[in-house]
Amino acid sequence: MAKKKRMQYKPKTKRVKVKRVRANRKYKDTVFRMLFSDKENLLALYNAVSGKLYTDPEQLQIVTLENAVYMGMKNDLAFIIDTNLFLYEHQSTYSANMPLRDLFYISSEYQKLVDKKSLYSSKIQKIPVPKFLVFYNGTEAMEDCRTEYLSAAFENLTGEPDLELKVLTLNINRGHNLELMEQCRALKEYAQYVERVRSYVGKMGLDAAVHRAVDECIQEGILEEFLRQRRAEVEAVSIFEYDKEEEERKLRKAEYEAGRESERQEILILMDKLMESDRIDDMKRAIVDEEYRAQLIKQLDI
Repeated sequence: MAKKKRMQYKPKTKRVKVKRVRANRKYKDTVFRMLFSDKENLLALYNAVSGKLYTDPEQLQIVTLENAVYMGMKNDLAFIIDTNLFLYEHQSTYSANMPLRDLFYISSEYQKLVDKKSLYSSKIQKIPVPKFLVFYNGTEAMEDCRTEYLSAAFENLTGEPDLELKVLTLNINRGHNLELMEQCRALKEYAQYVERVRSYVGKMGLDAAVHRAVDECIQEGILEEFLRQRRAEVEAVSIFEYDKEEEERKLRKAEYEAGRESERQEILILMDKLMESDRIDDMKRAIVDEEYRAQLIKQLDI
């Protein structure tokens, strides 16, 4: 009698789906904030900006308000050192309203610092001196540094403002503030990482661009330890940040175009009024015709 051939049992191989990292629209963090929430990195950045030589990260007290969000905007980093209070902000899209935003942030910080102290006593309540800095690495051209003032937003200001707040913005794109970038390795490598993401987005999808930038930076020792430890989070946040940056750029373009169209309409209305004026003679009226208006609009580029 022939023996039955024994069938070998082969376990089914389970196909594993690789999840692509997607942007979380509710994510409020940024790669800049994640990186410099580390006290050693933040102290290195402070030393580079201020010219100080602190060596003990514990001398720095991070006081960033986790819930201090105004209209969806959140302060990146706030810390106290040397009895001064520093508010550091990162921007990939330029905003002229940074002094006003910082006014809200510093008010919240001071409110927290004097929360259980009486402001009605005869003794003055001492508060840290505030310093406001923005680190900019957007795509719009900008000089190495610029200072902006809250008073620029005041309507019909005459004389010296009774309230002032100034914000220093530092450009951290390639070729700018070279000494600062060399003195703070984490800042230089952060800028290199962002630049790689942007350069690859035009050649491939956003997810793939971020993934490739992270891979290459790890291989080349750029933010290596940080990226290895927090890779998934960094990729998710990077995708969210780039999406947000693109949305803001489109919004600014739409606002600009709407403003130009408004200017164009105002000029056409003024021309119509001129045509109807009794003070204009027939010869001038003939000049201000449709052809002339079209030429003027073209010259004004509106």
